[in-house]
Amino acid sequence: MSIDVTLDLHVSEENREALLNTLEAILPDTRAYKGCQEIVVTSNDDDPLNIVLLEKWDTRADHESYVAWRAERGDLAKLGALLTAKPSSKFLETLSI
Repeated sequence: MSIDVTLDLHVSEENREALLNTLEAILPDTRAYKGCQEIVVTSNDDDPLNIVLLEKWDTRADHESYVAWRAERGDLAKLGALLTAKPSSKFLETLSI
C-alpha cells in the first residue's frame, strides 16, 4: 500500500520565488525517483509563505531512500537555507473505512 507524505515549508517573502524556482528545477528528478507516484506543490491560501508538498510514494522506504539521496547531493542544505523554519513531514496511511 502506498504512503502519503506532506512536507510543510515556511519561507520568507524575499526567498519565496527562489524556493519555488528551486522546486521547479529539482522536482522532475524527484518524480522520476524510484517509488515516487506523485508530488503536488501547494501554497497555503491563508499564508502564501507556507508551501506544502503533497507526495505519494510506493513505500516509506522509497521516500527515505530519496531523502538520503537528496541529502548526499547537498540539495537539502540548499533548500534549508531558503527556509525560515525547519521543514516538517508527516507520513499518512490511507485507512479503508
